[in-house]
Formats: sequence, C-alpha cells, structure tokens
Amino acid sequence: MADPASDSLPERQLDRDQLRELIESAEAEHGPVDPAAVEAKRAVLRGEAHSSPLPHE
Repeated sequence: MADPASDSLPERQLDRDQLRELIESAEAEHGPVDPAAVEAKRAVLRGEAHSSPLPHE
C-alpha cells in the first residue's frame, strides 16, 4: 500500500518550484528582498511581533 504522504511529494515540489519562480520574477522587477524585513514578517506570522508597514523606496 502506498504511503499517502509520498503521494503529495510531487505536488509540494511543484508548489516550491512555482514559488521560487514567483520570487525570482518579483526580485527581477523590484530588486532583492531585505532579509531583515522577511524575518520581521515571519515573526508577525508566528505571533511573536506586531506588524508594521515596510518602508517604500
């Protein structure tokens, strides 16, 4: 009997590939993301910090 988790592996890989393409496209248009801003947003998503707007250039 096949492992149900292994059935979703190709789907997750496709999702990761599509996300990578989206990030590359956005970075090509807007420049690279600020790692500190990414970590700040992750903290918000984890409930560890309050959201603040990102600075606009």
